[in-house]
Amino acid sequence: MKRFLKYFKGLRFLKYLKGAWPAVLLAPAMMILEVLCDLMQPSIMAEIVDDGIRGGGGTDFILRAGLKMVGIALIGFIGGAGSLYFATKASQHFGYSLRKDVFHKIQEYSFANIDHFSSASLVTRNTNDVVMLMMVVGMALRMLVRAPMTFVGGIIHAISIKPDLAMVLAVSIPLLLLTIFIVVRKTFPMFSQVQYKLDRVNAVIQENLTGIRVVKAFDRAQHEDDRFGEANMEYVQLSIRANQIMSFMMPVISMIMNVTIVAVLWFGAKLVGAEEMEVGEVSAFIQYITRILGSLMMMSMMFMSLSRAQASAGRISEVLDEKIDIVSPEKPVADSVARGSVEFKNVSFRYRGAGGDPALRNISFKAEPGETVAILGSTGSGKSTLVNLIPRLYDATEGEVLVDGINVKDYEVEGLRKGIGMVLQNVILFTGSISDNLRWGKADATDEEVREAAAMAQAEEFISKNPDGYDATLGQRGVNFSGGQKQRLSIARALIKKPKILILDDSTSAVDTATEAKIRACFNNQLKGTTVIIIAQRISSARNADKILVMENGQIVDVGNHDSLMRNSRVYQEIYYSQLEKEEA
Repeated sequence: MKRFLKYFKGLRFLKYLKGAWPAVLLAPAMMILEVLCDLMQPSIMAEIVDDGIRGGGGTDFILRAGLKMVGIALIGFIGGAGSLYFATKASQHFGYSLRKDVFHKIQEYSFANIDHFSSASLVTRNTNDVVMLMMVVGMALRMLVRAPMTFVGGIIHAISIKPDLAMVLAVSIPLLLLTIFIVVRKTFPMFSQVQYKLDRVNAVIQENLTGIRVVKAFDRAQHEDDRFGEANMEYVQLSIRANQIMSFMMPVISMIMNVTIVAVLWFGAKLVGAEEMEVGEVSAFIQYITRILGSLMMMSMMFMSLSRAQASAGRISEVLDEKIDIVSPEKPVADSVARGSVEFKNVSFRYRGAGGDPALRNISFKAEPGETVAILGSTGSGKSTLVNLIPRLYDATEGEVLVDGINVKDYEVEGLRKGIGMVLQNVILFTGSISDNLRWGKADATDEEVREAAAMAQAEEFISKNPDGYDATLGQRGVNFSGGQKQRLSIARALIKKPKILILDDSTSAVDTATEAKIRACFNNQLKGTTVIIIAQRISSARNADKILVMENGQIVDVGNHDSLMRNSRVYQEIYYSQLEKEEA
């Protein structure tokens, strides 16, 4: 319970009901109306039995009392239906606002923040966990009113009928409360683990769908089936254990309820025989007992839902409370990139929670505006990590990254990133038309600017051959285009910004050398004022750069142009001759 109160301290989630307060107030008000009508029915029924049937009141009395019951039942129906409507409206508004806030928070995350959570976990938290809280909100607006009111109202009516007989409740109610306490205490910690197991299931599904081509290419479908089966079984088994404990409560409550009713009938029969109670009063008493114990069952269901919601509330709170480690300074020194120079001064970087050597160590170099800098090195040498520090996708652990002589941490983040065009190593395109994807770089780009960027990226030819041209629809992640075509579209998307700094992270690996040469030629002719930083695997992609950085184990081991590196750099020579041998072979 302490953990539950921790996450609801200050009623932090109540703010997501802002804008739905009329529904929040009307839902319990309508439920109060339904409960009041419901509590009146047994007393009227007792009057019909005792005064109408046994007392000789006649059919007129029974008809009047019956019509009164029907009228009250209709009013109660309106109250119940209205309560359900307004509770649903409030819970849906709550879910909408909470999902929006969680999604907005995730959009502010840096790469380091995202690394802290898995993407599958973030999806689960913004869907399944939010739904759990929505269900509790809808239930609370109704059941938290209905159950206590029915419980208290039923006890008052039962005592008013026969205080002595109401003593039966002094035994049954504590037994029910003890059962509820034991079950809730057992299940409380289990539901948090259930949600984490669901994270694992979603992670396996997501990885499989993302890498389905690799799975099929390596004929690993059975392996993926086994992996999913294991994660799915762990989730199912833990869910079954939690629900088995919960299911134990229902038969116990039913048994206590039935024993209580039998006891009331037994004592009630004696009281009727002694003419201390009427038959109708015994009937009404039993109905109130049923309502009292039923309200406890409602409360037990509410507690079980709260125990599940506690886990979800904690997981959502973790997302909302995650400290954003990359934010704009309160007083930015600059809000845009003016020239495009880039300088690293003794930069080191270590990923959060990573052990061993840092990913980058003592990196220092400078790229003047308009220069082309190429970065070569083996896989894992830190090339992509290095360029990710320029637009502040990560922040340097030590040293300074400067753009136009200003530390990137002193820039307004949005302004810094607007001045940088970046083509990531893994091409991500979005469902929509080609022109929509290219306008990610510049939302208000004209059709002419879209075509110009596509032409520079050598994408114009295959786009024009498509019957729909720039209106052609890309499937999810651009599955209906080849790897080289997707890379050229992503380059065009970056070029349309006309950035001061252009970063190409191995972005022509799927493009043939002739097309790559045409792209480089366009850069030389049309991006003369742009600083271009290229991560390359092929010497041919880097040899014409003004400066080439050779990296190994997170460090720059050599710097120079192609000719000087061929004379002085052993690492560069090894890369060159290994590629030359492959080409000759």
